[in-house]
Amino acid sequence: MKVSIWTIFVSVLLTFNATAQIYNPVKWAFDYQLDGDDQAILKFTATIEDGWHVYATKLESDMGPIPTEFLFENLEGAELVGEINEPTPHKEYDPNFEMELSWFEKEVTLSQKVKLTSPMATITGELTYMTCDESKCLPPEYIPFEFNIEAALKPGTASMPTEQLSSSEATEVNNQIAAQEPTNSPELAGDAVEIYTPVEWLFTVTKLDAGMYTVKATATIEDGWHVYSMTLPEEDGPLATELNLLGVSAIMGDVREIGDLHSDYDPNFMMELDFYDGTMTLEADIKVGDEEFVEGEVYYMTCDNEKCLPPEAVIFKFDAKTGELVMEEPDETSQDVGTVENLKSLKIETIELDHPTNDCGDEGHSSTNDQEGKGYLGIFFLGFLGGLVALLTPCVFPMIPLTVSFFTKGSENRSKGLMNAFLYGFSIFAIYVILSLPFHFLDSVDPEILNTISTNVWLNVSFFVIFVVFAISFFGYFEITLPSGMANKVDSASSLGGLFGIFFMALTLAIVSFSCTGPILGSLLAGSLSSSGGAFQLTAGMAGFGMALALPFGLFAAFPGWLNSLPRSGSWLNTVKVVLGFVELALAVKFLSNADLVEHWGLLKREIFFGLWIVIGAGLALYLLGLIKFPHDNPNEQIKWGRKSLAVVVIAFVIYLIPGLTNTKYANLQLLSGFPPPLFYSLYEQESNCPLGINCFKDYEDGLAYAKANNKPVMIDFTGWACVNCRRMEENVWVNQEIFDRLNDDFVLISLYVDDRKELPLDEQFEYTTTDGRKKKIKTVGNKWATLQTETFVNNSQPYYVLMSPDEKLLNVPVGYTPDVAEYKEFLDCGLDAYEATKAMALDK
Repeated sequence: MKVSIWTIFVSVLLTFNATAQIYNPVKWAFDYQLDGDDQAILKFTATIEDGWHVYATKLESDMGPIPTEFLFENLEGAELVGEINEPTPHKEYDPNFEMELSWFEKEVTLSQKVKLTSPMATITGELTYMTCDESKCLPPEYIPFEFNIEAALKPGTASMPTEQLSSSEATEVNNQIAAQEPTNSPELAGDAVEIYTPVEWLFTVTKLDAGMYTVKATATIEDGWHVYSMTLPEEDGPLATELNLLGVSAIMGDVREIGDLHSDYDPNFMMELDFYDGTMTLEADIKVGDEEFVEGEVYYMTCDNEKCLPPEAVIFKFDAKTGELVMEEPDETSQDVGTVENLKSLKIETIELDHPTNDCGDEGHSSTNDQEGKGYLGIFFLGFLGGLVALLTPCVFPMIPLTVSFFTKGSENRSKGLMNAFLYGFSIFAIYVILSLPFHFLDSVDPEILNTISTNVWLNVSFFVIFVVFAISFFGYFEITLPSGMANKVDSASSLGGLFGIFFMALTLAIVSFSCTGPILGSLLAGSLSSSGGAFQLTAGMAGFGMALALPFGLFAAFPGWLNSLPRSGSWLNTVKVVLGFVELALAVKFLSNADLVEHWGLLKREIFFGLWIVIGAGLALYLLGLIKFPHDNPNEQIKWGRKSLAVVVIAFVIYLIPGLTNTKYANLQLLSGFPPPLFYSLYEQESNCPLGINCFKDYEDGLAYAKANNKPVMIDFTGWACVNCRRMEENVWVNQEIFDRLNDDFVLISLYVDDRKELPLDEQFEYTTTDGRKKKIKTVGNKWATLQTETFVNNSQPYYVLMSPDEKLLNVPVGYTPDVAEYKEFLDCGLDAYEATKAMALDK
């Protein structure tokens, strides 16, 4: 194999800047498929992270990267047939090597055909590959592989994977089975078709000794999704993965987990959890009992960063004597009456998704993407507001007339002075935007890194401590300043003159005003890290902040007469600093709350959070009224109407917070939605299991019977205990009085929790055959409602809202997450109109 010194040098050089992080963007898996009685196809599959690529087996030049190569070191009982076969690669200019190259992205499978010359073939070797992204390359990797192939097999046998990146330790039985995931979903009109099948399971059986087998269950997981480990730290978190036997055979020892285990914060459950992405393997040694077939199941739950799918059981079965895996066909004739009734109950036959009673609202109800642009604009204005507040601090405000006078009076003419003042303002704006740029480099290394940082417990605790220190500084007990040497060096550079001199003058202002602007900038930084916008939100906020600081210098230079209208510096500037100190304390509580939620310490339940804010707000009101003094306050100062007016506003805000301490419907303070802990994180025990205390049913049959008896339409709320967007809908949309009244008075609300792990009674548990032929174990309440949603509405995401009549006719097009109140009200009114129309038609008949 040829490895050029140039290639190794370039790859090491391009990796130099990334030595602080271990990259592992490519995962290889090996399996084979028999092709007739005497041939096999070896398969080498690379799963490649987004943004990275692996080079093809044939490249045009030796001066570029290393191509992917295969070295077959041992061919015992086999011969190679032809060359490595690869799909058509992607061809594009590569900036790392400055040439056009061929590569593969996402996932690629390369194959090699072999002829089998003995009943048992052993093939070993090594593959070499190189991977790069747009800015760096990793050194070449050498991956060993091994295949053990039993030749005397029937044609058409399914492929059998070997353990990823490791050799097989025993002869593998020649059968395997893919987990029974749907390959084709029914094609229905509209946007209702939304079936997620992110996990596919593959089973293999290896015979050890007489009566002993090893079963491997391997999950292939789509990008962005993950499956949880078998051991999880919290009882109230997601479902831990299980591998169980259903008969008299027994698992010997512990079930082993194989794969790249991640331990990270999960936004669905607001805690740190262990999970796998890409691939996951469970391995168990089984001692066969007195039974003809060994049957078992893998019970698992899968989530992405926004939603979770209901727990699902995947069944496997193999012959106790031979180890041969068995694929059973459903025998509908053997089902008893009770089972048949259960099967019928999991699909509402009268629902026609493409023919709702009323076709209003069929344009979809999702405004999530529309909010993104508004989010950046909003953070810009928040940054702008922060800059305006910073202008009123004693570090910045006195500089305005001094600096403007310097440019207008110290220049050769008025136009020159105006130009310099505008350049000075632009330099201030540019400095604060430049401060945000390093965070974009973090984003380019890993798009999720800012989110990972933001959910780190100790980072949030650090922000809590920092903000408390900032608050104490604002109260006047000490000053936070950058090193004086830095300020002196920058100040001396400002005497250079010209554009560079003006820029350094602006930098001098940024440094000397840090004791006042630093805490405000810290709030912007922390707020951006704690949101999904990441570096772009930080840039938007910094741009707004810099714009607010820069505008006065340009405007006052253009209109010097305005300077006369500015208030004089005085004690009011210190008042601004102290008020900001109270704001910093309130923000400190928020960051401690973030850490508390992640770790479930129980320190800052919702009512305690509001209690602390009320105390802080009361302290601020007392200060504004002159009843509390700080070191820099004038003891003889008269309280003017401005401070009294602000005190009234603060007192009003404190009164607004008080219902948050109660266990009433008024405890949900919409203006602060998403800022305090969620409603369920409360000191009070909830008297009702229904959202907001709305009259609801948790069982479909019970709710439907009530609707028929009272002649009311039904709203089915497919929800989940771990569904974040479900809680957002309940706390932000359902609380609207009009929405609440409709749900409570006009509809019969049936909330079906698809992740409810409560087991059904034994006589209600059964094996269900889906419309696409899958066999599914209905074991828990969540299994039942998740299957009802999937089978009837061809959708398995939550929240999902369905309006139907008591005779189970679809009233309008179902919707998912709809955060816009007006849009959701339109959806409900559309269903009500349809129901009233059907009642009127029935009366006419």
